[in-house]
Amino acid sequence: MSGRADSETHPEISGADDVEAAGTEDHAEGDVDVGQDGVVDGGAEGEDGAEGEVEDRAEVACRARWTAAGAGALLTLTGLAASLLRLSGSASALVPAVYAAGAAVCAVAALVGARGRTRRALWLLIAGVMVMALGDQLD
Repeated sequence: MSGRADSETHPEISGADDVEAAGTEDHAEGDVDVGQDGVVDGGAEGEDGAEGEVEDRAEVACRARWTAAGAGALLTLTGLAASLLRLSGSASALVPAVYAAGAAVCAVAALVGARGRTRRALWLLIAGVMVMALGDQLD
């Protein structure tokens, strides 16, 4: 189960057209409305403001997943290419192995990022690039 325990279903989704959302009582001019989440609402946004915010969050999350997966795939291919180039050269066998290990970490980061764990994917990408930099130093 995902989502917050204190979240309510939007009236359009639940079918309760005549029910007002909590915290939207009418106030006199100059009063402000503080919603359940503590955000001050002066009424300037209108009804579409909250719905647009939810859609924006979904777009941002989708973009973050695509970015993490794309960056992980790109760094994986880069690490594998570097590993193959070092394997054909006169370097020791440890250098291509380190590049391949860094590429494997980046591949895991791409999978983790595609599933929505973008913070973990970022740290795995950093770790994978650091491992590949270690391979470069060993060369």
